[in-house]
Amino acid sequence: MNFNASRNVGHGGPRKAKRVSDVAAMGAPSPAPAFNPGPQYSPGYPQAGAPPPYSEGIQLDGQDFNAPVAPSPNFGYTSGFNQSAMASPAQIGSMLQQPIVQDMALQYGNQLAAQGKEAVQRELGKYVPVTRLRYYFAVDTRYVMKKLLLIMFPYTHKDWMMKYEQESPVQPRYDINAPDLYIPTMGYVTYVLLAGFMLGLQHRFSPEQIGIQASSALAYIIFEMIMYLVTLYVTNTSTSLKTLDLLAYSGYKYTAMIGALMGGLLFSKTGYICCLVYSSIALSYFLVKTLRLQLLSGSQGPEQPQYGYAPTYTANPYADNWSKPTGGGTKRRVYFLLFVAITQPLLSWWLTYHLVPATVAPVLPVPPAR
Repeated sequence: MNFNASRNVGHGGPRKAKRVSDVAAMGAPSPAPAFNPGPQYSPGYPQAGAPPPYSEGIQLDGQDFNAPVAPSPNFGYTSGFNQSAMASPAQIGSMLQQPIVQDMALQYGNQLAAQGKEAVQRELGKYVPVTRLRYYFAVDTRYVMKKLLLIMFPYTHKDWMMKYEQESPVQPRYDINAPDLYIPTMGYVTYVLLAGFMLGLQHRFSPEQIGIQASSALAYIIFEMIMYLVTLYVTNTSTSLKTLDLLAYSGYKYTAMIGALMGGLLFSKTGYICCLVYSSIALSYFLVKTLRLQLLSGSQGPEQPQYGYAPTYTANPYADNWSKPTGGGTKRRVYFLLFVAITQPLLSWWLTYHLVPATVAPVLPVPPAR
């Protein structure tokens, strides 16, 4: 149904447009024209061309940016490497002579040497207590002379206590009662050389005899140490003595053995027996007086570090707070002390009696010079 807006309006005025309520009666709309930028269109700025160079001095004329990129050159060593680019020996020599290069090489060498030394000490410390051995070799000439006199003449000595500093024993050079390994080591070497000399005087020397004497003396002292340690373990005897302490006290018998051999060298069998008896009594007295305080002190509980390395001694056994052993433990320690004091003279006799000549070798007269 159409609505006529001019029905009630006079015919003299303009007619208004009709409103159509049916959209389908109006027909399909015409399509919009496509966008076509013609010459009249101007964007207002120039079109983008080739990219500008990134730095001044780079020539990009004629370069095609759409071309495939060439692979990067290989700077590693290949069969086609230009040998002429390598430095000549003269250039290498001049470079090595530079102070900076020499300082770097020196520092690198010192670093390698320090690392090697540390590795050797670490591996050696697993099997040999090198840091502990330093304490037993901290001696001087004055200590050695006084210690030898103390071993041979111990009857006049009164103070047998070891000196301690902050719960740790002082070095042997400051305490004559402290054990050391310098005198046993030198005594062992002197005994081997003196044995070879005495065998030579009896026309029994051969190059193999030096090795036999050295190996037998070393084997006996190892057997002696094993015997002492097994005895302490079996009897369940706890002491403040360490293995190196026992080794030091066992090595003092070489002093008595050398004295007995010197007596036999000068006065044959009679001199040997007299010197051996006296030196054995002096050695036993020295061991009893020295070991008595350390054996009877017993175990002192946790060990205290000394001199910045692994502890080798316990707390001061002469302090007021050390625990006294029981009656049964005291007897075992006394028996062990007597066992050590008796075995030392016996081993001294066993290692020296076959070296003494029956008679003193006559001294041949020197022929007069012509």
